[in-house]
Amino acid sequence: MTRRMLPFAVVLAAMALVPVFTPSHFYVNLTSQVAIAAIGALGLNVLVGHAGLNSLGFAVFPGLSAYLVAWLSTLGGFDPVSAGLLAIGGTMLVAGLFGVVALRATGLGFVMITMALCQIVWGAAYRWTSVTGGDNGISAVPRPGTGLLPLERPEVFLWLCVGTLALALIQLGRFFDSPMGVALRGTRDQPRRMSAVGYDVWRIRFSAWMLAAAWGAVTGLLYAWYHQFVSPHMMAVTASAEVLLMVVAGGAGTLAGPLIGAALVVLLKNLASIWIERWVMLLGCTFVAIVLLMPDGIVPGFGRLRAALARLRPAPAPKLVPRERADV
Repeated sequence: MTRRMLPFAVVLAAMALVPVFTPSHFYVNLTSQVAIAAIGALGLNVLVGHAGLNSLGFAVFPGLSAYLVAWLSTLGGFDPVSAGLLAIGGTMLVAGLFGVVALRATGLGFVMITMALCQIVWGAAYRWTSVTGGDNGISAVPRPGTGLLPLERPEVFLWLCVGTLALALIQLGRFFDSPMGVALRGTRDQPRRMSAVGYDVWRIRFSAWMLAAAWGAVTGLLYAWYHQFVSPHMMAVTASAEVLLMVVAGGAGTLAGPLIGAALVVLLKNLASIWIERWVMLLGCTFVAIVLLMPDGIVPGFGRLRAALARLRPAPAPKLVPRERADV
């Protein structure tokens, strides 16, 4: 384990030990929600932070995966594990088709195309009531596992979510440090120069798109198993904007930023709403403060703050070494 991954290991261990410290299922389920949201934010961070492609349609990947596993396991006659694998495969197939369309543009055009594609799938889920249930959604989605792995227990499902989050951190950390990750950041900063030296910019971006879609599909799978219910709401533009806010608030392009952003959003939604009636206003004020005080996000902002404090620290006085007297 590298020194960089040690803080992540400590955080993941603390999340896994939540059932030990509290008997309440509320906090266990809340931690599961944080882990699921963090996986989705890590997937979107591949596009936003490393490819420079801001997307308002990322929710289509978790939404497709959730609907596929729900339909296959409730109406299709598949067991939950097989339905989950087929859902990830089907989501990747659709993501490949969407990527061919969306990656023809960059900048604002890419934002609009991804939002339009997400709206198309949302509209189909909302109107195709014979398959998706419309606004009522699909309920009673079964969780896999019996005997040694009873996922119907909240603490066991939490361990599944934390383990999946650990895999996401390890895989994406290695990807960002790999030559492919360096090339992806090159296409973000200097796409023309990268193309001039022989890199296929479109293919590199398409690989990043598919990687983000894969972790988005895993997010949708865990979401469907957690809530045991899916509805068109999870594919709305507001759902995509929420994941984008997690990435931007925590710090796009960093490995820890999406985790912090996901924890911030989920905790504010679930805890602040208990005490504050207009908790959405508090959420908005929090993000405004982050943008004003830490434009690059929480993780880069604290990094700059620590560097500034280190510069203000007085330098240690030089040690005076007595000179030896020469023999006369």
